[in-house]
Amino acid sequence: MSGDRDADADGGREFAVVVVEPETPGNVGTIARAMKNFGIYDLRLVNPPPLDPDGEAYGFAGHAREDVLPNATETTLEEVVEEFHTVGTTAVSHEDSTRHIRYPFKTPVEVADSLASVETKTALVFGREGTGLDNEELAMLDEVCCIPADDRYPVLNLGQAATILMYELRRFTVEETQLPDVERERASEAEIEVVYRFFDELLDAVDYREHKRTKTSRMMRRLLGRAHPTEREAATLTGVFRRAAEAVRDPDRFRDDDGDRGDRDADRDAEP
Repeated sequence: MSGDRDADADGGREFAVVVVEPETPGNVGTIARAMKNFGIYDLRLVNPPPLDPDGEAYGFAGHAREDVLPNATETTLEEVVEEFHTVGTTAVSHEDSTRHIRYPFKTPVEVADSLASVETKTALVFGREGTGLDNEELAMLDEVCCIPADDRYPVLNLGQAATILMYELRRFTVEETQLPDVERERASEAEIEVVYRFFDELLDAVDYREHKRTKTSRMMRRLLGRAHPTEREAATLTGVFRRAAEAVRDPDRFRDDDGDRGDRDADRDAEP
């Protein structure tokens, strides 16, 4: 399984999510679910609605109903500011420093980059569904985050905004993901060199123009270098290039009644 967390992420980094006066229980549940998706378990609520265990908050929370949601605590924004480095979210930013409550702002990626160099307890603060955080509340916070969106309709719903920001911070909160570790599956350099060798043999077989051969071989090397082929992919390419070269040199060998012997041979070469 692949790991996204920074090597030095354990240290003093802690994350909490704070939702100020959420209007609907369902959005609280949606945020709790996203928190569990991205490894954050500390949910703080400012003046929340009742969260009925049989209601929509728990229904929307998925497996977060087992831990994140029932362990959520009520707080005030003043208490959060005293305890955490705070990042407030807003869809509306000011364009210059003459109106500094919502400026300067950072995108989620920029927030993640800035937190990479410090170890601190950070609270991600989200506002009301309808009006978000007001200017007085934003003025209390350390940083402002805006999510870039189409300027014709830049306002995301509460669950969307929370999910995007937590996704970008996953390098600090997610140690292992469900994705395979693709770096470990890359073919070895020796296997990739075999691909290049048989590609060059194919160029020889088709009498590729000598003055273009060096550049073409280099292009293939750069292409595979960017692609990071797996062991199976490298074996398949090797088989294709080898059989193609043989077919050019000795076409009679590859003729049979149904005309697919070469295809079968190439497939066999690709078998692990």
